[in-house]
Amino acid sequence: MFDARYSIRSHVAGALRSSDVGETVTLAGWVHRRRDHGGLIFIDIRDRSGLVQAVFDPDASGAAFVTAERVRPEWVVKLTGTVRPRPEGTVNPNLATGEVEVIITEAEVLNQSETPPFEIDSAIDTDETLRLKYRYIDMRRPEVMESFLLRDRVTQRFRKSLEHRGFLEIETPILGRSTPEGARDFIVPSRMSPGEFYALPQSPQLFKQLLMVGGVERYYQVARCFRDEDLRADRQPEFTQIDIEMSFITQEDILGMMEEVMREVMHEANVDLQVPLRRLTYAEAMSRFGSDRPDLRFGVELVDVSGVFAASEFKVFAGALGSGGVIKGINARGAGDWSRGKIDTLNQVALDAGAKGLAWVAFPTEGDVRSPIAKFFTEAEMAGLRDAMGVEPGDLLLMIADATDIANEVLGTLRLKMADELDVPRPGFEALWVVDFPMFKWDAEEKRWSANHHPFTRPFDEHVDLLESNPGAALSYSYDLVLNGLEIGGGTLRIHDEAIQRRALAAIGIGGDEADAQFGFLLEALSLGAPPHGGIALGLDRLIMLLAGKHSIRDVIAFPKTSSGSCPLTGAPGSVSARQLREVHLRTD
Repeated sequence: MFDARYSIRSHVAGALRSSDVGETVTLAGWVHRRRDHGGLIFIDIRDRSGLVQAVFDPDASGAAFVTAERVRPEWVVKLTGTVRPRPEGTVNPNLATGEVEVIITEAEVLNQSETPPFEIDSAIDTDETLRLKYRYIDMRRPEVMESFLLRDRVTQRFRKSLEHRGFLEIETPILGRSTPEGARDFIVPSRMSPGEFYALPQSPQLFKQLLMVGGVERYYQVARCFRDEDLRADRQPEFTQIDIEMSFITQEDILGMMEEVMREVMHEANVDLQVPLRRLTYAEAMSRFGSDRPDLRFGVELVDVSGVFAASEFKVFAGALGSGGVIKGINARGAGDWSRGKIDTLNQVALDAGAKGLAWVAFPTEGDVRSPIAKFFTEAEMAGLRDAMGVEPGDLLLMIADATDIANEVLGTLRLKMADELDVPRPGFEALWVVDFPMFKWDAEEKRWSANHHPFTRPFDEHVDLLESNPGAALSYSYDLVLNGLEIGGGTLRIHDEAIQRRALAAIGIGGDEADAQFGFLLEALSLGAPPHGGIALGLDRLIMLLAGKHSIRDVIAFPKTSSGSCPLTGAPGSVSARQLREVHLRTD
């Protein structure tokens, strides 16, 4: 709500309505448009709340009319006048203030503007780098400001919802030490400790666990996080998490509480989230959708047809099954008439995703079959394939014969690719939990196990003894919140027993003295009465991107970086002086 006590304005432009007719108002903002209709001049004055039409009549406006003659777009002005109804036939139903206008009696130019580098309009088609270079101009556009307003409402709703449930907002350090958390750290040299470095936090993971040991019990933070990794549409080097941790809870407690919080938060964006949310185990999500963040707004699922081809003489299929693999496929309905050349582009997608190749069978019309491999199928196999995959005229079957994990991941990629190519409708919002992730994943390059979420994830109680004997089989108390095919939150129960934590670290090759060197402070804390605890971190940028209907988190961040990690506005990253380097005991070659 606008408080006129602390402003040179009496009202904001976008709030004027028919109920204000007859009021004398003072507005301040930017000239959005200026139209000279001979006897009258019309100016749309814009501020953060929106815009309203101001009318300058030479008879009523006096000296203000002279001012209106010289102002130009993006000049900053202060206008005083009286609100009146728009004349009959001139009401603008597409504008919130479209039923009224302000007849101006006083006008003051607060500042002039050079011609902006691009038009301040929602429908502009301007290079993104140019928009980011002049981000302070770009954010004057209504659609950018709407994203900021939405972000503010959602963030405040998080705060209110968590405060209502007994959470304390506590800040954790930005300068910490480097610890292995999966991504590359940003490091900061220490002037006072030559040759030593701080690391910017990838997340507040260890500190929030220490808060639980300290008896805080319920913590949250709107946390800034930093990861030095390759960028994409939903990733930035610095980003914001809603970071949450709770003590004396089970996994069910966290999931249930978060569903209530998310329902309240998404209501701020006029989204009705239906709870309880659907749940899939990690194994089920990978098997059915080829992804641990499946988009459930469309129903294409992976189908295992290994049984159909159990006795196949087709060497590719027989070889995959003989080596313990599978034959799985998806039905791309509506692509049965694709040309051979177009289908071949999908083969490259499969290769890039890790497959050895793509098998396909097209059914363009009733009774017609096109495929380079159909000649190797028996009639029984073809009939079984049709039945298993629910074939209808116009379908295109895409199949992968490979190890189970590879087949799932490649088909998951093709599932999304075909949904894009075929313009499969994906309306609304579909959220779910993916739970029970493996504790570890195999790092083929390092030839060792690595943590799937992070090294502090608690294994299933019945799987603790697998930490040494069979790490790949150990499952964990872990969960991701998925919305429209994007992971917007992830969390786990944490290990709160020192001995188990040491065993988990040893499983990923961090044992003995190395464990003490890297995590001694945490291990000591766990030995001093750590309660059972767990939490979740929600990606605020990704959530706002989805709620705002955007395709990049850069659209909902005030001053984002480009895909190369640079800032066109400030020129960051940039060089520093030789003196600065000497002060932190560094030099560049």
